[in-house]
Amino acid sequence: MAATSPASRLITSAARERLRPLGLDQRGRSRIWVDDRGWWLGIVEFPSPTWSQGSGLTVGVMWLWQDLSHLAFDFTEQVQPSQDFRNEIQFGTVAAALADQAGDRVETFRSTFGGLDQVAGRLLQRPERCGFLWESFNAGVAAAVVGRPEEARDRLRAVLAEEPVAPWILDVQHAARHVYDVAHDLAAVRDWAVAAVASCRRKLALEPMQWTVASIT
Repeated sequence: MAATSPASRLITSAARERLRPLGLDQRGRSRIWVDDRGWWLGIVEFPSPTWSQGSGLTVGVMWLWQDLSHLAFDFTEQVQPSQDFRNEIQFGTVAAALADQAGDRVETFRSTFGGLDQVAGRLLQRPERCGFLWESFNAGVAAAVVGRPEEARDRLRAVLAEEPVAPWILDVQHAARHVYDVAHDLAAVRDWAVAAVASCRRKLALEPMQWTVASIT
């Protein structure tokens, strides 16, 4: 097993002190910490520079109705670019500051995305962009599960119009077609969302969680 670098050790220590009290969990021995909100995840990453020791900070969220087997940033902020490790005293200060910023952004995201109505409103404000398939998909699903079927279908059409140049695009389009077809049936949309989130949680090895869409709108 490779030895842990001083930079990684200091980042882990600072993150444990700041993020664990907020309820975040470290993913294995990685520099990624997860804020499990049931139907979405807050993700904190302290990325290491390629050719040196150090760390930056990226904080974002992932919508679990995507039913992926890997973590993904769907709404992302690069809070800090990489800062180099020079010595333990200097980088200890850097690590503590990064962890503090991470905790602040986690709390902001919890407030910003506290309910599905908030999420739908925020995602639908983003302009539709050609080639940004996941943005359109997530905005469409969010609109559908809060009972805005026409807006949902508008966004999902962009997903269905994408050229399926990779198998994963076909998978996304299959899900988008289903939501598109049942968009006016709120119960059916919500049943699909609950099942997709449960499946994604299993794939990500997250604890099973019982929830209903109605409880978070």
